[in-house]
Amino acid sequence: MSSIFIKIIKGEIPCYKIAEDADFLAFLDVNPNAKGHTLCVPKQEIDKIFDLEDDLYLGLMQFSKKVAVALEKTIPCNRIGMAVIGIEVPHAHVHLIPLNEMDEMRFKNKVSMNKEEFEALARQIKANM
Repeated sequence: MSSIFIKIIKGEIPCYKIAEDADFLAFLDVNPNAKGHTLCVPKQEIDKIFDLEDDLYLGLMQFSKKVAVALEKTIPCNRIGMAVIGIEVPHAHVHLIPLNEMDEMRFKNKVSMNKEEFEALARQIKANM
């Protein structure tokens, strides 16, 4: 059964796309810890990040770095945090979270944004890619 990320990759579920290439997709998390919280996913459905072949794993890290640089140019923050948890969706993915304090990394406090705010933010980040 396809994960929600495969449905997003195939365009069956809309997303606020930040970046895409042949192997990876980056989009805003719709339940963000902080403004700009982005998910980077390989298009190939593999459950666990350490099950990725080395070239795909390294590619995901390189892709994530490019997205993180654009996030840092767009969102005022102290740094971009990265988390790999992989419990909630059975598809390897990286969370990139603009951080000003540690609580933004704890997946407890969430930020509310409306559709227009998500769309504007996605455009701003894309412009910095």
